[in-house]
Amino acid sequence: MIEYRHDGEADAIYIRLSEKKYAYGEELDPERRIDYAADGTPIGVELLCVSTGVDVRDLPEQRIIAKLLSEHRVRVLAS
Repeated sequence: MIEYRHDGEADAIYIRLSEKKYAYGEELDPERRIDYAADGTPIGVELLCVSTGVDVRDLPEQRIIAKLLSEHRVRVLAS
């Protein structure tokens, strides 16, 4: 179950990876955040400033996310 939401006004994308409930989040850097379930499963990825491209290094499901971004014409900076 992968959901993709793009907010053009905010220049942001949220990719939901799981239906599990949110427990906590971790910022990788100012443009990338990973949300987790209580058991440590990554459940979502928030990406900001996407018009300049997205660095997918260190993201869960890196290949899936890179493919999804490419399909939506978002430049992938690293994979």
